[in-house]
Amino acid sequence: QVQLVESGGGLVQAGGSLRLSCAASGRTFREYAVGWFRQAPGKDRDFVAAISWSGGATLYADSVKGRTTISRDNTKNTVYLQMNSLKPEDTAVYYCATYAGGEIGGPLIDWGQGTQVTVSS
Repeated sequence: QVQLVESGGGLVQAGGSLRLSCAASGRTFREYAVGWFRQAPGKDRDFVAAISWSGGATLYADSVKGRTTISRDNTKNTVYLQMNSLKPEDTAVYYCATYAGGEIGGPLIDWGQGTQVTVSS
């Protein structure tokens, strides 16, 4: 099992930036793809971005493409989500999760507790 802890959320004005971090401990984190998801009040949890174990493959939701970059530092067991040009509709709780394998896709195994991002207009 991998324990995941998200951080970096907060309150930011529209047009601003935030960098979220997902720090992992436990089984070999570097072997697994990781995804970021978000859930706004009253809505389903949606996919935001994902990265393969090596960082060689990434995937983004259309809603954040061009404004968001996912990256990872396997020496620090951490995955990052850099979000720029934030919009009020980006307001949500952001979660990271590990996939069952090293490539993006398939079952999600471990989840963090989430970090709140609030974008004011």
